[in-house]
Amino acid sequence: MAGDDVVCAVDVGTSAIRAALVTAGGQRLLEARRERSPDEGTETFDAEHLWDGLRQVLRRLSVDAPHARLRCLAIAGHVGQVLVDERSRPLGMAGGWADSRGVREVADEWPDPATALRVAGRPAVTGGAVPLLHWMREREPTLHERTRWVLAPKDFLVLRLTGEAATDVTSAAYTLGSDVTRRAWDPALLALGGKGPRHFPPQHAATDVVGAVTPAAAGMTGLPPGLPVAAGGPDGTVGAAAVVGCAAGTVVDVAGTTDVLTRVITSPDERPAAAVLNPYLVPDLWTCGGATGMTGGALAHWTRLLSLGDPADALRKLEPTLRDIPPGSEGLSMSPLLTGSRFPGWNPDERGKLWGLDEHHSPVHVLHAVQEAASYVVRQAVDTLIDDDAPDTPVVLTGGPSRSPALAQLRADVLGRPIHVSTEADATLHGAALLALVAEGLESSLSAAQAHMTPRVHVYTPRTSIATRYDQLYEQWLRAKD
Repeated sequence: MAGDDVVCAVDVGTSAIRAALVTAGGQRLLEARRERSPDEGTETFDAEHLWDGLRQVLRRLSVDAPHARLRCLAIAGHVGQVLVDERSRPLGMAGGWADSRGVREVADEWPDPATALRVAGRPAVTGGAVPLLHWMREREPTLHERTRWVLAPKDFLVLRLTGEAATDVTSAAYTLGSDVTRRAWDPALLALGGKGPRHFPPQHAATDVVGAVTPAAAGMTGLPPGLPVAAGGPDGTVGAAAVVGCAAGTVVDVAGTTDVLTRVITSPDERPAAAVLNPYLVPDLWTCGGATGMTGGALAHWTRLLSLGDPADALRKLEPTLRDIPPGSEGLSMSPLLTGSRFPGWNPDERGKLWGLDEHHSPVHVLHAVQEAASYVVRQAVDTLIDDDAPDTPVVLTGGPSRSPALAQLRADVLGRPIHVSTEADATLHGAALLALVAEGLESSLSAAQAHMTPRVHVYTPRTSIATRYDQLYEQWLRAKD
């Protein structure tokens, strides 16, 4: 490995922190991983634990590859908010993607909600830094007063690595305080949280270099001091970029604890009303879509609840039995939305339900029902993003379900559309590598980097009779769930 020019890609997910050394040609040389606690990253988490996890993962890589010529680092991370003081110390518990603190109050107190939501590019108040600040001002006024910077989780890690406060335009949109079309902080939106633009870091393109690893951070991580660090971006958007680059139109489904549905668009006017509008990772493009409620997270929850052990191991062992269960799980169905619905329903009060349970149902029926329900949730989102007159528009699937032919086929049957499964199951990690390569100048642009390293796809087409049956079951599920 000596002499290789490599970049470091980091994926900070709710279930694990992963890092990899990747060559300019896209070859992944080494990878390290550290699991996170099941209760971290969804609603609240300890930001210091996140930093400790990143340090451990990076040190493992540095021990295994001491002679690689490391050129740049980029982080893709889950959505959330970390408040820090003047010394970069976290204040209170950080908020994860499902953090709803302050949501009701902000929704009730905005003087002109319609205008505010239009500027923020949101169909509803969905959480973010502004609601959290509003909540903290009322309940933790001392911490609110001490807040110096309001950061996304990956921005907090960049701050610890470089000493610089910075964010990217896509992460900024999730604060509920940024004008998404101008890609700039909006003082009127921020005011409801009791803070102004000076408490929020400068916004950058995801491929901008925003700092360099400090000597202190180098000592804690094993990274070389002075290593350039890119702004990075949200995990779902970065994962989508790994699959489609800057190509507009195709829907990408990055599946994990939730499914993040993304469609690149050329104008904000193309956004469906129920979808989130975000600036894309590069100028002059946007995305519409959003994260669903729990999908893969619900499957993991039920696996643990039924004492079936590790979810991935349990599914591998039970897959032959799962294949024998017919559509509809013999009358058993459920809603997997344990922490509320997001895109496209936007109901934070919705909770999971199980119905039709009979004495003949086994734990395998329950797992099959949650797999079907997760696919129904994704179908709701896809149908929102794709016009009815475009039934053959492909959906590109990456993430956990893409590793299972049975789950990929189920998605095709439930959605009634071709599913293009990317061979790059770790799309977010792959996307972070693309950002680092562009930031360091090893690739000229995001689209060029993605074109040089486009993953192959395997196409799953709907099976006609089964897809027809799932059309009926989906309509029944919608009525029962609501």
